[in-house]
Amino acid sequence: MANAASGFAVDDDCKLKFLDLKAKRTYRFIVFKIEEKLKQVVVEKLGEPAQSYEEFTASLPADECRYAVYDFDFVTAENCQKSRIFFIAWSPDTSRVRNKMIYASSKDRFKRELDGIQIELQATDPTEMDLDVIRSRAS
Repeated sequence: MANAASGFAVDDDCKLKFLDLKAKRTYRFIVFKIEEKLKQVVVEKLGEPAQSYEEFTASLPADECRYAVYDFDFVTAENCQKSRIFFIAWSPDTSRVRNKMIYASSKDRFKRELDGIQIELQATDPTEMDLDVIRSRAS
């Protein structure tokens, strides 16, 4: 089913891998890419559970938009282990205008396909999604 606004479908693999991240914690993160030729959102990269937040941010291209999901583990002030699933819309200032428009127009529908996202973050440069930002949004 294509999105009326942008005409992009969501590959079933996106939903299946997200369910694995959410329910089984098989992945630490997933990076999604819009394949314009295929007219769909596809999984570009999967992060192993042991991979760090730095490895996640390094996997995002410096000059192209992406969607990403990150499973963030943290300890609360009461010493409780918790996790939050972040949806990150990565739209660097250096990416092409067309690229930004396609990702912006498809974001809400794509996000709706991933049931269980707890926190959304929009980032145009790495400082807007550094670990301190993630920590402050998680608690």
